[in-house]
Amino acid sequence: MKNYIEKRIAFVCFVLIIMAGSNTTLYAQKLEKAAFYKAMASDNIDEINQELATFADAGTETKSGYEGALLMKKASLAGKPKDKLSFFKAGRIKLETALLAEPDNTDLHFLRLVIQEKAPKIVHYRTDIEKDKTMVIKNFKTLSPVVQRAIVDYTKTSKVLHTEDLKPAE
Repeated sequence: MKNYIEKRIAFVCFVLIIMAGSNTTLYAQKLEKAAFYKAMASDNIDEINQELATFADAGTETKSGYEGALLMKKASLAGKPKDKLSFFKAGRIKLETALLAEPDNTDLHFLRLVIQEKAPKIVHYRTDIEKDKTMVIKNFKTLSPVVQRAIVDYTKTSKVLHTEDLKPAE
């Protein structure tokens, strides 16, 4: 009888650990975007590297797009021109690949808009600004609150996307 009770307790503990792990994963996923956008908004290369480390095991194209955006942000902070170009090219490939896989992902279009607006003209990465802006405006209300907040914050410094653009026409 004692052995049976110990097995039941072990099983219940196992189930509770699994459930706690699932809730932690869901909680971490919600925090992940907030941390991502915080890193994107910062000019701290260590914070960007820390956030990039969280994408090391990412397997989806969407996560690849986020990683690409971070790499291109990192390019703007790198010291050597060779490093700047290397990070930018790698990031561009990841972001564009993710956009090909998910052409209706407004979040990725927003990230590309941010990168394109800030990219130096020499890299010739400005062809989709209007397309991305239109998609962000059109789908703004359907985005998560974290992404909406990031977009509103971005409009404060953007020359392309403005807060007024996000309000529905009356």
